[in-house]
Amino acid sequence: MKASRPGRPGRGGFAVPERLRTAWAPVAVLVGGAAGSVYLWSRNPHLPGQVLPFCPWRKVTGLECPGCGGTRMAYDLMHGDLAAAWHDNAALLLALPLVAAVYLVWLRHGLAGRRWQPPLGRRGTAVLLGVATAWTVLRNLL
Repeated sequence: MKASRPGRPGRGGFAVPERLRTAWAPVAVLVGGAAGSVYLWSRNPHLPGQVLPFCPWRKVTGLECPGCGGTRMAYDLMHGDLAAAWHDNAALLLALPLVAAVYLVWLRHGLAGRRWQPPLGRRGTAVLLGVATAWTVLRNLL
């Protein structure tokens, strides 16, 4: 007699519930972000010699990409310095509430056992790329 478990058979014949299959990605992002935040808390990216990620675009071209300053911004936000975070990357700071809302919707759907993708479409993608390009040009000229 077959066991009637919800979900599809996974490795070793175990049934993996749909809820776990859809929630693993947003939960992994949450765990990775928390681990990165714990590590970053004790490192000051404003000081030389810190073991932190670097921007390959800036390393090769000397120009800042749309995300340059994101690590410093996160550090400054965690330490309550909003003015420094604004100076590090204003566009990314302004986008944080939207990014958080999109993430929370993704997490909610994943935990409910549903797959979800942001409904960006062609226009949304064009707007996002246009804003990122404009920000890149602006921040490198100023």
